[in-house]
Amino acid sequence: MNSIRLIALIFISFSINYSISQTADFTVVVDAGHGGKDPGNTGNGYLEKKIALNIALKLGKELENQGINVVYTRKTDVFVNLVERANIANRSNAQLFLSIHCDAHTSQAYGAGTFVLGLHANQRNFEVAKKENSVIFYEEDYINKYDGFDPSNPESVIGLTLMQEEYLDQSITAASYIQNSFVKRLNRKNRNVKQAGFIVLKYTYMPSVLVETGFLTNKSEGSYLNSIKGQTEMANAISEAVVNYRDDFYRNLSTSNVLDNVDRDIVYYRVQIAASNKLLELKPYNFKGLKTVDVVKEGKVYKYLYGKHKTLEEANKSLKTARASGFNSSFVVTYQNNQILRLN
Repeated sequence: MNSIRLIALIFISFSINYSISQTADFTVVVDAGHGGKDPGNTGNGYLEKKIALNIALKLGKELENQGINVVYTRKTDVFVNLVERANIANRSNAQLFLSIHCDAHTSQAYGAGTFVLGLHANQRNFEVAKKENSVIFYEEDYINKYDGFDPSNPESVIGLTLMQEEYLDQSITAASYIQNSFVKRLNRKNRNVKQAGFIVLKYTYMPSVLVETGFLTNKSEGSYLNSIKGQTEMANAISEAVVNYRDDFYRNLSTSNVLDNVDRDIVYYRVQIAASNKLLELKPYNFKGLKTVDVVKEGKVYKYLYGKHKTLEEANKSLKTARASGFNSSFVVTYQNNQILRLN
């Protein structure tokens, strides 16, 4: 009897996970670095803006084939300022932002690397960020637009890191998937996941990764990245990583749904702590440390629920905890069969 119940639970769990993956929206913003009047680096005569765009378009197509919504910051050779790239991402309520670039160096350095926003650990990381941040010099009134940010001043970077801090763990996770895919799938030199101060990552309100696909200044790697073969392989490697990240994202959303299907008729009291049109991974760092948070989708709105109790008295204790954690607008709802029934 116990074995039958276990098999039933496994089947229910699989069915629910599959349903979530099929019905929940997952959006990725693909940002081709540079463009228009900004060529990016031109190592060995190659154009970073062109290569980044080709990889971005191939990546987007692969992701769409996997059922992922894709939003592009540019699809042609046009200049888009850094703030607008972030605005495009934020308007899309995406779950992931990827900025595609090619690296450069005075040596024959090679290999693919991924970056998340943070304080540069060494001069090399700072130089990479400095190169990408210098894009702002192509923009009008950049001093006021970026609050006096100076790409050449390491102290300016410190102010960049605060806004992305709540997404840092997820950004590192996504970057790790991509980095591992480069190494395992393409046998690329592992330049690891690093942190540095990139303006384009500062203003995005979601996990964000900047990908340096390789060095145009390296003769062999530059030729590879400029080829259709190289661009296709890089796009496929990133796509595979993003699909794995998405699948784990939904796998981690909730395990309590299995229990809900075992005791479908029970009415619970829960605390609704937030509602948003953006889907967040159900990790404590996304909810100010609160654990056992679930999500229910109603129309296009995701409602986040904390605690699960059979009495109103117990729910009110969770309500106090939620409000003490900063969710001042929290309130108690009744809940049955994965649905919010009514508000108290």
